[in-house]
Amino acid sequence: MELNYLYIGFGVIALLNVIVSVFLVKRDDLEVFQKAAQILLVWLIPLFAAIGLWLFYRTQDRRVNVPKSFGGGAGNSTNIGGGF
Repeated sequence: MELNYLYIGFGVIALLNVIVSVFLVKRDDLEVFQKAAQILLVWLIPLFAAIGLWLFYRTQDRRVNVPKSFGGGAGNSTNIGGGF
């Protein structure tokens, strides 16, 4: 029974490595050497490199919501232009 848990654990780690490897191959911002080196790291250090690289690139891909300008500037009712 314990051997089955070991196989399940290896299967989960292998599936995670495949998912992260495909994720790295699809990235357009990496050069071929960078992709190959990072995929090699994912397979040499299975769990830590896969999760670490995936989290790193996930934070790089997040879009930062830039708040709209506060206040809105001068309006028509402020008489800044000098006209009445």
